[in-house]
Amino acid sequence: MTVVLSLLLLLAVAFPAYANPACAVCTVAVGASLEIARSLGVDDSVVGVWAGAFLVLIGFWTIKWFDKKGWNFKGRDWTIIIISVAMIGFMYISELQYHSEVIGIFYLDPFLFSTIVGALVFIWSSEFYQWMKARNGGHAHFPFEKVAVPVVALLLVSAYFYYYPLCQETGADLYNF
Repeated sequence: MTVVLSLLLLLAVAFPAYANPACAVCTVAVGASLEIARSLGVDDSVVGVWAGAFLVLIGFWTIKWFDKKGWNFKGRDWTIIIISVAMIGFMYISELQYHSEVIGIFYLDPFLFSTIVGALVFIWSSEFYQWMKARNGGHAHFPFEKVAVPVVALLLVSAYFYYYPLCQETGADLYNF
């Protein structure tokens, strides 16, 4: 494992980087890291944030493919994004059991809730980057800003869900057999 990571680090340093938060390498890296995080015991609500961002990336790739084919219809982009995020059920269908809980004003599964939040944060942060870039004369403020803004936003939401879990287990829940 350390040999593979060392080789990946060497490749990352040796070649020039071209930043695009929806690039194929980023999409594969996020997808692979989801299963690694789950196997390391990271809370499902944190994994859900990144799963939501991953599914939005899949939606962005689908939109690019539709553009290449010339397939356009009213509401196409939002329909594709919503269908992509709805695919979360297929990603972990055999590993998660759906259990609804009260989260603020919602009654949803914590993993589904965090997936929706992750998708919305990714979309919002990408739009926020475009707004900042437009305000700066069409230029980024610093290199890789297009990648840094969504990643930092997702990291902040992940940290919040880590330190303030969506579901608090009580002592009574631990002793139910």
